[in-house]
Amino acid sequence: MTVRELLARIDSRELSEWYAFFELEPWGCEMEDWRTGLVASTIANVNRDPKKQRKPFEPSDFMPLHGKPDPLPVQSAEEQRQILDMWGNVWQDKFG
Repeated sequence: MTVRELLARIDSRELSEWYAFFELEPWGCEMEDWRTGLVASTIANVNRDPKKQRKPFEPSDFMPLHGKPDPLPVQSAEEQRQILDMWGNVWQDKFG
């Protein structure tokens, strides 16, 4: 559903109520990941050897893409040219 379709079906008051509800009871992928991480960390901590793994596991240890991703390395124009040349050679070898 687009924003325009949403606003055609509900007014700003209802949208504000949904926003307030989300602030109290968030939903969506991030919450699902957190809940799954909570279960996984509980199981891992129950089975953890405290002598080998002193620090208890946290839900975030089991969450994909938790936190900011590592920045991509910056490529120089020369590096980009070399990559394009490489792909050009692959294309030439495959298709003549």
